[in-house]
Order: sequence, then structure tokens, then C-alpha cells
Amino acid sequence: MTDSYNVVLLVEQALTPADAAQVRSLHDEMDEPVTYHVIMPLEDAASRIESAMGSLSAGEVLASPAMVMSDVDLLATIAALRATGATVAGRVVGEPPIDALARKVAEVDGREAIILTRPHVVAEFFHVDWTSRARRKIGVPVLHLLEHENFDEQAEGYGEGITGF
Repeated sequence: MTDSYNVVLLVEQALTPADAAQVRSLHDEMDEPVTYHVIMPLEDAASRIESAMGSLSAGEVLASPAMVMSDVDLLATIAALRATGATVAGRVVGEPPIDALARKVAEVDGREAIILTRPHVVAEFFHVDWTSRARRKIGVPVLHLLEHENFDEQAEGYGEGITGF
């Protein structure tokens, strides 16, 4: 796939049409064709973190079942991106998300990686979030977008914003 500008997306949950349009807008002016490769973890990391924090704040140490991402979410994400005119492929992965991201970037000769998540204040504070880990592991630019925030909200400081390249 060297005849295309390959972008690898690591997403936590299904993209909305607005999220897909925002991602696609990043590459509207590209002269070469862009191919998006979506990776969706089998386990929902955000739910596990939130669940663990809730248990800790309640003084309980309870194991919570992992939220399983379904093929339906992946298909919805692919459909949302295709609706913007994007060329896209994707898969649900069972391996650690950053390992899957690094492997896919190497496999497709990825030129950049985009990580779309919900805000994870605790994880980002301690730099154990996917974006911080990906920057240490792969050799391409990494953009972290928060789902459901448009560029204007991020630029104006209304939301959590972009955490960096």
C-alpha cells in the first residue's frame, strides 16, 4: 500500500458522522490518495478506567467485566468514514492497543497516527494514556483528538482539546 498516504486510527468507540468528517477534513488537501486503517480494541479501556476509579472512590475493590467492542461498532466507524468519501479498512484487535497501532503503522508504512478517545483525565495526568505511549513507541506524528469536539471547540478551549502531535 505504498501508493497511498496511510493513516492509522486507534479509536475507543464507534465514530459519529461528525467525528468522521473531522478526521477526513485533516486530509482534504492531500494530492495523493489517503487510506485510513482503523484499529478498535476488543476491550474498552475507558470503561475499565472509569469503572476502576468509581470502585476506588467508593472504597471497594471490585473487578468489573470488560466492555467488549462489537463488530457493529467497527462497521459503524467504517461506514461513517466512507460516507465522507474516505477509503477505509479496519479490524477489532485483541492485543494491547499501542502494540496493535505500532504493528499496523509498520505494516502499511503509515505516515501518521490519529488516536480518538474520550477524555481520560487520570491517565493523561500520569502519561499512561494511549497518545503518550504511542509517541514513545512509533516513529510517525501522533495526533490525539477527543471524540465529539470539533476543531473550533478545541481551538477556543471549550473542550479538552488536542493533546499534541
